[in-house]
Amino acid sequence: MEQIKTIKLYQVDAFTDKLFGGNPAAVCRLDKWLNNELLQNIAAENFLPETAFFVSRADSPDNHFDIKWFTPEIEMDLCGHATLATAHVIFNHFQLNTNKIIFNSNSGQLIVEKQNDLIILDFPSRMPVEVELPEIILNGIGIKPIETLKSRDYVLLYDNEDTVRNITPNQQILNEINLGTGGIIVTAKANKENNGIDFVSRFFTPQSSILEDPVTGSAHCSLIPYWSKRLNKTEMIALQVSKRVGKLYCENFGDRVLISGKCKTYLEGQINIYE
Repeated sequence: MEQIKTIKLYQVDAFTDKLFGGNPAAVCRLDKWLNNELLQNIAAENFLPETAFFVSRADSPDNHFDIKWFTPEIEMDLCGHATLATAHVIFNHFQLNTNKIIFNSNSGQLIVEKQNDLIILDFPSRMPVEVELPEIILNGIGIKPIETLKSRDYVLLYDNEDTVRNITPNQQILNEINLGTGGIIVTAKANKENNGIDFVSRFFTPQSSILEDPVTGSAHCSLIPYWSKRLNKTEMIALQVSKRVGKLYCENFGDRVLISGKCKTYLEGQINIYE
């Protein structure tokens, strides 16, 4: 007779204050770590930009957890929106008498705090450095940037927001590139009429079933230090101008960055694993 293992699942829209905006993530709480092949299969079945899995640390206080992130294809080294979604689930759906969570991850310790309806991620800074633009990326993006930089991700700077919004990438060309856990950020200073917004961006992941990520928290590990230096500001508001749109409240602290946003729970469900 088959045994069924059940896993609680939440789907959350991150970096938005309304449903069907921001970036959707699945969040699964595990009693203990399952093998990575099974976690990858669950993420592929969910078919969302990211699925986050978290486990309580038995040897630590109640607000300490281990976390992993998977796209439908690969395990990621860092994911902002799925971390935000996971913290939202813990803060809102579990009995946790604290406004602070500590995640242990492949990118080190990540501290998340809640202030009213904002969730604040304390992430590592990844200042990009100037590089040559590979011709295949230029051909895939279709519009030459005024500057090209790179950290984990390529960062392509454009002269205005409209250019970023109007980019139509060629997925067939971009899928010839393997950037591992990295992607391609296109960014520009926000238009003056975009009141209160400092910079905009979009994010593309070659060889991914979901080419354009709706809102990419981890990309802002590079965008925040870059725009902080360029704009001579430490506090900024960013807009990721994908179809779903997401707003991120950003602060630069040198070797760390704060990335804040809001979330909405879309669904609660259960995964059945047959053994």
